[in-house]
Amino acid sequence: MYVQEPVYVQELEPVAGSLGLSALVAALPLVIVLVLLGGVRMKAHVAGLIGLLAAALVACLAYGMPLGQTLSSGAQGAAFGLFPIMWIVVNALWVYRMTVRTRHFDVLRRSFGRLSDDPRIQALVIAFCFGALLEALAGFGAPVAISAVMLVALGFDPVRAAVVALVANTAPVAFGAMGTPVVTLAQVTGLPLDSVASVVGRQTPLLALIVPLVLVWLVDGRRGLRETWIPALVCGVAFAVAQFAASNYVSAQLADIGAALAGAGALVAVPHARVPAAESVRTSVLTGVRSEELDEEDPRGEVVRAYAPYALIVAVFSVAQIPAVKDWLAGATQTYDWPFLNVAGPDGEPVGGNVFTWPIVSTGGTLVLLAGVCTAAVIGVHARVAVREWLATVHELRFAILTVTSVLALAYVMNLSGQAATIGHFVAAAGAGLAFLSPVLGWFGVAVSGSDTSSNALFGALQVTAARESGLSAELLAAANSSGGVLGKMISPQNLTIACAAVGLAGREGDLLRKVLPWSLGLLLVMCLIVVGQSMAALGWMLP
Repeated sequence: MYVQEPVYVQELEPVAGSLGLSALVAALPLVIVLVLLGGVRMKAHVAGLIGLLAAALVACLAYGMPLGQTLSSGAQGAAFGLFPIMWIVVNALWVYRMTVRTRHFDVLRRSFGRLSDDPRIQALVIAFCFGALLEALAGFGAPVAISAVMLVALGFDPVRAAVVALVANTAPVAFGAMGTPVVTLAQVTGLPLDSVASVVGRQTPLLALIVPLVLVWLVDGRRGLRETWIPALVCGVAFAVAQFAASNYVSAQLADIGAALAGAGALVAVPHARVPAAESVRTSVLTGVRSEELDEEDPRGEVVRAYAPYALIVAVFSVAQIPAVKDWLAGATQTYDWPFLNVAGPDGEPVGGNVFTWPIVSTGGTLVLLAGVCTAAVIGVHARVAVREWLATVHELRFAILTVTSVLALAYVMNLSGQAATIGHFVAAAGAGLAFLSPVLGWFGVAVSGSDTSSNALFGALQVTAARESGLSAELLAAANSSGGVLGKMISPQNLTIACAAVGLAGREGDLLRKVLPWSLGLLLVMCLIVVGQSMAALGWMLP
C-alpha cells in the first residue's frame, strides 16, 4: 500500500499569469524534440529521452507538479508504450519474420509478380495493396523497404521504385501496425477508440481514391494514367470502401488488412488489369534487370501457406469481434489506480490518467500473438525457432521500443502536468483556421519523427483541447492530426533513408525528397480542405 498523493491541480497560466508565456514555456519539450530530429538529425530515441527530461523539468519548475507525480506520469506513459503499443508491433513483425525465415514470403512475392506483366499494375499490387498489408502488420518503414525491393526485382529503376513505394505508403498509415496510431490517439486524448477510428475512416479513404492514380502517373506518366486509370480507380474505390467499413463497423485493427485484400481482389478482377502490356511500355518503364528468381514455379500448397498468416490474422480478429467472445476477452481486462498519481484538471475534476487499464487478452497484440502461434504451426516453424525469432524481433526493435516509450512518457508528462492544455488553449485562438492547420500539425510531426504514432502522442491532446476551446469537434481535429500525419511519412528522414538503403541509393535521400515533396504537399492540401469541409456544413454530413 502507498500513501495517497496530495491532489495536483493543473494550471493553464502558471508563468506570470500569461497564457502566451505559459504556452511558450510548455512548448519547449516539443520544440527541443523537433529541432533535435529535424535540425540536428539526432537519433529518435535519444531525442525522445532529452525531450522527456525537458518535459519533466517544465512540469516541476514551471507548473509546480510534484517530482513524484511527474515521474509517475512518465512511467505510466512508458508502460502504455510497452503495452499495448509495442506489444502489437513486436508480435506483428514476428509473424512477418517467420514467413521470411521459411521463404514463404518469397513465394508470396512470386505470386504477386505473376498477377500481371504490366508494370503499372504491378506497382499497384505491390506498392499500394501489398504495401498496405505490410503496413497493417509491421509498419515502421517495412512496407517501403520491402515494396521497393520487390519492384526493383521486377525490373523497375531503383529511383522510380523508391518513389512509388514512398508515395504508396500513405492511405494505410493511420491504421498501421494493427491500428497502433489510432489506439495511441484514443489513449492520449481520452476519446473512445471507436469514435476516433470512425472519423479517421472518413478521411483517409478519400486519399485512397487518389493515390493509385498518382502511382500509375509516377510509373508511366500521362500514358499510364490514360491506359490504366480504370483499374487504378477500381482498386482505390475498393480499398477506400473496405477501410471505411472496417474502421466504422468492424475493427480499427482490421481496417488495413481488409482494405489491402479488397483492393488487390478488385484489381485482379478488372479485365483491364489482365491485358498484357505493350512492349513499348515495358521497355520505357522497366529499365533495370528482372530477377530470375521470379520465374520459379511454386507448389499450390506452398502458395496457400504463404497467404495463410494473413488469413489467420483476419480470422482471429473477426472471431474476437463476435459480441459473446468480445465480452469474454474483455473480462480479463484489469484496471488499477496508478500509484503516486492524483491529478485534477483546471476544473478540479480528476483526470483519466489516475487510472490505468490493462487489456491483457483483448488487446490487438495478444490476438496477433495467437495468430502467430497458429502461423508457426501452418508454415512449419518449430516452437524453439519461433521463440528465437520472437526474441530476435525484440532485439531488432530495441531502439524503436525506446523511442516509443520515451515519446509516450513525454506525452503523458505534458498531458498530466497541464502543458498540453496550455498550448491547446493558446492555439485555439486560430478559431476557424484551426481546422485547416490541424492536419498540418500532424504532417509536421510525422515528417520529423517518421511515425504517426509518435505524432499522435505528441499532439493529440493538444488538438482536442484546442478543438473544445474553439467550438470544433474534438474527434474531428484528433483524427485530422493522424490523417494529415500520414502525408508526412513519405518525406520523413527515417523513411527516405530506409527507401535509399533498400534499393542501393545510399546518400541520395535529397534526390528522393525533391521527387516526393510536391506530392506530399499537394495531398496535404487536399486533406486540409477535407477537414475544413467536414468542420462546416459542406462536408459535415460525412461525420458520424
